[in-house]
Amino acid sequence: QVHVVESGGGLVQPGGSLRLSCAVSGLIFSDNAMAWYRQTPGQQREVVATITSGGRRRYKESVEGRFTISRDNAKDTVYLQMKSLKPEDTAVYLCHAGGRYLSGTYYPDLGSWGQGTQVTVSS
Repeated sequence: QVHVVESGGGLVQPGGSLRLSCAVSGLIFSDNAMAWYRQTPGQQREVVATITSGGRRRYKESVEGRFTISRDNAKDTVYLQMKSLKPEDTAVYLCHAGGRYLSGTYYPDLGSWGQGTQVTVSS
């Protein structure tokens, strides 16, 4: 059984930083692509950042340069380092493990979701 557990969310001021963690078990972590998504009430889930098993990274345009996705295969963990946070970054952030890339796009129809962690950016 695959388990995906996010942590690190919370309340941060605009311009601040936060690091999210996603710990994965039940699959060979180093062989799998990973992704961070986010979702607000009434909105569709959107991809924020993805990373392949080989470490290739892609980002949503609005977060590029501010967010960094990384992975530590020794810890079976993927991170999302967020800096220069804006109120519009407020969302539930969800980790997805084991999606597939097709023509350079990450698809989460396969693999497993975490439960999400709330990030709130507010003064």
